[in-house]
Amino acid sequence: MNPSVSARASGLRPFLVMEVLERAQELERQGRSIIHLEVGEPDFATPEPICRAAHEALDAGHTHYTHSMGTAPLREAIAARYANLHGVEITPDRVLVTAGSSLAMLYAFGALIEAGDEVIAATPHYPCYPNFVRFFGGTFVEVPTDLQDGYRLDSDAVRAAITPRTKLLLLNSPSNPTGAVLDIERMRRLAEIGVPILSDEIYHGLVYGPDAPTILAAAPDAVVVDGLSKRYAMTGWRLGYLIAPHGLMRTLQIMQQNFMISANAFVQDAAIAALAKADADTARMRAEYLQRRDVMVDLLCGLGFGVPVKPEGAFYVFADASRFTDNSLAFAFGVLECAGVAVAPGVDFGEAGRRSIRLCYAASEDAIREAARRIAEYLACRIAAA
Repeated sequence: MNPSVSARASGLRPFLVMEVLERAQELERQGRSIIHLEVGEPDFATPEPICRAAHEALDAGHTHYTHSMGTAPLREAIAARYANLHGVEITPDRVLVTAGSSLAMLYAFGALIEAGDEVIAATPHYPCYPNFVRFFGGTFVEVPTDLQDGYRLDSDAVRAAITPRTKLLLLNSPSNPTGAVLDIERMRRLAEIGVPILSDEIYHGLVYGPDAPTILAAAPDAVVVDGLSKRYAMTGWRLGYLIAPHGLMRTLQIMQQNFMISANAFVQDAAIAALAKADADTARMRAEYLQRRDVMVDLLCGLGFGVPVKPEGAFYVFADASRFTDNSLAFAFGVLECAGVAVAPGVDFGEAGRRSIRLCYAASEDAIREAARRIAEYLACRIAAA
């Protein structure tokens, strides 16, 4: 007899971006040419100083367990970075190093959410947020954002969504999928509401104007999730971290001890090198992303998609496709199957994205231009067949 699936697990919804990626990979195995604009993964190689540090760590035999919270030098380096970059003082014992920021997010929600609790967040939002909340019995409360305000979360809208069951306010700046960046004054207004805050800051360092502030500058007791995947082109290295108040750290440490033990030792050595030596590489990548962003926005607008506000951070364009469809999931798979271009269906980011698609400009400019050409042909065929 097959075991029954728990209600907790059966309540999870598919990550549609991954569904598109996996179908795209299947088509590639059949010999199709696919342009990948669906997943948020830099096309750059991991910078050389990081790779060199990993090789040196392996040669030195750094292949064993570390302290469950992470090595002391790495936690010290993370704390120093917040002091130098943001003027925020945190102690290394408030840092927990994890195998990727997704695991950090899982720990944070596991430590904070009880069954019946509500978590408030902006929409459009990262697709996995509701699943994290549901997995621990919580309710995900979407607060719509205004396109004319650059998709930024508004404090008055948050106040209106608060109920006696509200437990947590979830922020994401720079935002996936919109690229919205919260300035420090808006963060302060959100912090003044008095709801505990969890801030996903994984796209810090990838901003096309003033640096994005950390929520810790407005709410010192907030919980921060961050990592090295995006700004250092280290997606496959799986290195993230949590910063939390002292009162939460023992709970988070026990979760890590039980569920993961520790992050990889040699990857932690590589992370120290990233923080110390690879910011120039990030600056180079960011300059390239800015150029790609402008190319992609111009091409999409030329095709008839709506992009009234250029993203301020991350590396995505959240484009209005309502001229072509009211079903972004079907549209995304149509573009994939017929044009060989993988894009993310906007509905994955909440009901507000039902008529939108997200495209990642972490691909090369040549790939972006070829994708636009293919999509133009696909749209012309749809119009001709209508």
